[in-house]
Amino acid sequence: MISPEVKELLTDKMTILSRADQKDICVVGPINLPIQLDDQVFHFKWYTWLVLDNISSDKEAILNALPSLNLASAQQSSVLVYGDFEHDENALIRMHSICHTGDIFGSKRCDCGFQLRQSMRMIVENKSGAIFYLANHEGRGIGLFTKSFAYLLQQEGLDTVEANHAIGFADDIRSYEEPIRVLEFLRSKPVTLITNNPKKLEALKKHGLSVDNHIPLWGDVSEFNKRYLETKVNKSGHIPAKKLSSTSI
Repeated sequence: MISPEVKELLTDKMTILSRADQKDICVVGPINLPIQLDDQVFHFKWYTWLVLDNISSDKEAILNALPSLNLASAQQSSVLVYGDFEHDENALIRMHSICHTGDIFGSKRCDCGFQLRQSMRMIVENKSGAIFYLANHEGRGIGLFTKSFAYLLQQEGLDTVEANHAIGFADDIRSYEEPIRVLEFLRSKPVTLITNNPKKLEALKKHGLSVDNHIPLWGDVSEFNKRYLETKVNKSGHIPAKKLSSTSI
């Protein structure tokens, strides 16, 4: 059993986001998180969230249920916040889809790891912003296990869009409703989105995101991901880089 003292400490850092037409979300934080970027350490605030699906929205009930929820079997999303994100006039955000291969292993088949770290640098330079790390967005929403099949098909010559179609998925099935609700909890002012994809910007606007503009982010182009990046431009509507070639590194 969790002691009353521990419950009081933890419930004070829990916020329940409720909407009549959607499931409640429990947000936990802020948690102080020192982050190493290049040769410097920067202090971010970290929040996680959980959709309360068949779970009581009572804070103590959530804490008591933790041992039975088996949360390690499914990823949860989180957000990394820098600066006075709530009040600053100019804030950057990135809605970053988790990429196990690129973010963790440093795979060169995509540019995800580069985009994650570079977005953090841009946010620090801007003095305000947030990285939403979206755990259910792997492979543009198909999941890590399914992504492995898509990668096998890409090895046989299909591009990233064709591979998703071949195994029965649309090109992009990601949803942004959860992170937008968390963003609204953290900030009411408009933001600038870091993305190469205008379609993503429009999708976020349709879901209620208050956004001023967007900033493209290209880099880490190599012989391993050049076709992948070209496909995102030609088939997914991404803004073309000025020079999409390995010489632009």
